[in-house]
Amino acid sequence: MRKLYVLLLGLVLAWQAAPARAADNGSWSVYPVASKIAARPYFYLSADPGQTLTDEVAVQNKTGKPLTFRLYAADAYNTPRDGGFAVRTMEERMLGVGAWAEPATSRITVPGHRTVTVPFTLHVPEGAEPGDHPGAIVALDEHVDPGSGRLALGVQRAVGARVYLRVSGPTLPALSVGQLHISHHQPLIPGTGAATATVSYTLRNTGNVTLDPKVELKARGLFGRTLLDRELTRVPSQLLPGQRVRLTETWRGAPQLDRADVTLTASAPGTRQSASAAFLALPWLVAALVSATGVVSGVLLVRARRGRARRSAHVRPSPRARPTPSRPRSSPSARP
Repeated sequence: MRKLYVLLLGLVLAWQAAPARAADNGSWSVYPVASKIAARPYFYLSADPGQTLTDEVAVQNKTGKPLTFRLYAADAYNTPRDGGFAVRTMEERMLGVGAWAEPATSRITVPGHRTVTVPFTLHVPEGAEPGDHPGAIVALDEHVDPGSGRLALGVQRAVGARVYLRVSGPTLPALSVGQLHISHHQPLIPGTGAATATVSYTLRNTGNVTLDPKVELKARGLFGRTLLDRELTRVPSQLLPGQRVRLTETWRGAPQLDRADVTLTASAPGTRQSASAAFLALPWLVAALVSATGVVSGVLLVRARRGRARRSAHVRPSPRARPTPSRPRSSPSARP
């Protein structure tokens, strides 16, 4: 029986802009060819629609044996789970840098402890939309580590040097926040444990430039009391154009008996949006007692109404008295 192989692609890209360093996984690294003046951590490119750019990428082999790579350009995106910077695989459809950039060769072999430089061209089409088009030049190891068992998991690793391309034209920073949902969890008996609330929301870049969003979470209780005022840290540092992420935040020490109005505000230079939601913090035991009290009160009210109806039915109304007929008065002329 033939094994079914599932390919797991591990991709590493340089994350921080300073200090300058290459994207590296310990075995090989990929980085822009440095000029005589300074090194570049990433490719920072600007172009007009219809313009063609040329540049060079370096692939360094840090092992003692030759490594063979597939070179390709890819579009970048934010991962839905945490908003991390990721790039498309070779099989996926490319619309930006992945479709516009092309290395001079698609396959290279780098000897041990050596570096190979490969030029590439990037042609921006005439109808390209203005704004940011992030991507990467990726070196994909052709070797696949086989797994075991009926469902074998093959691991193929890749390293990519980021490409930040901006096409000239009007830029529009725009950010939206929505689908705010609050899930509240608290102990059965008030005071026997801590309550938590999970705040989930969707953050979306609706503009055409990369944003570094800041998100603030505020909650107000009854009579305007401040329950929470926090700047969230689990937010992507680079939200790419057209991308959306679903994020969650845990609120420990949430109220156990209160009504909370929650407001989440996302902002970046030139844009600011908010979303609001509310929830009622009511312990399960209190809610059960209130519900039981309501049921008992309803049953007693129904019984009281039925009792009054029965008593009214037992009292029969008295018959109506028949009127006494009046005798006609005799006329004086009729007397003898």
